[in-house]
Amino acid sequence: MEKLFGGLVIVALVIELIWSITKKKKIFSSKESLANLGIFIGNTLLKPISISWKYLVLGWVESVQLFSIPNTIFTVIITFLVTEFGFYWYHRWSHEVPLLWTLHHTHHSGMRMNLSTAVRLNWMGAFLSPLVYVPFVFFGFSADLIIVSLLVSLFFQYFLHTEAIGKLNFLEGLFLNTPSAHRVHHASNERYIDKNYGGTLIIFDRIFGTYEPETERVKYGVTTGFYSNNPIKLNFQPLIDFVNGNWKREKQRIIEKDPH
Repeated sequence: MEKLFGGLVIVALVIELIWSITKKKKIFSSKESLANLGIFIGNTLLKPISISWKYLVLGWVESVQLFSIPNTIFTVIITFLVTEFGFYWYHRWSHEVPLLWTLHHTHHSGMRMNLSTAVRLNWMGAFLSPLVYVPFVFFGFSADLIIVSLLVSLFFQYFLHTEAIGKLNFLEGLFLNTPSAHRVHHASNERYIDKNYGGTLIIFDRIFGTYEPETERVKYGVTTGFYSNNPIKLNFQPLIDFVNGNWKREKQRIIEKDPH
């Protein structure tokens, strides 16, 4: 199954590359794509450790959980919804909490939007995110189902990082997340900042008032512009700056905007 998903990811990227050349869309930068590749290689090397960590943390919590919810079709659906709810809030906190933003900054620092951007994920983030789902497991949800739900959601989100798919008319903002909605999320335009946090679903953005449709041309990247193409710097420099007290407010992308 993993090989099948990996094959689909590569095929989709090749199709997007062909589309960009045919349509003369400048959505790829060789330096940025190499940076994305470097980050992806790092995450791939860390994958056995990060997955083991997920199972270790959530598996231990499952061993002391208060209740045990039986696995049925209904509870599988509920678990997916609960996992999406957790993802929404962790993703939102990753924009609003300065320390978490230093990790999420890696993903948003890209100046282009293409499928390779999807794998531009901070190396440390995979070790922190499982903690969000600890309360759900403690109160009876299956750790295995939550992890599978996360993997399904991340696979779906890969295909949101593209300009090859335009707006999907009446489907926009209805239930599922879309490439258009996710382009808004990656924008540094003032009206788009801190919007559309959903993973597979967009319904929680609707419920909590963070949904914004794509109505103006998207300017990608962080508000301070180009950051780096060095994978090491992209992963660690924001956190180092934060620890040293050199992390500028405008880089935090928080709701309270500094007028200066």
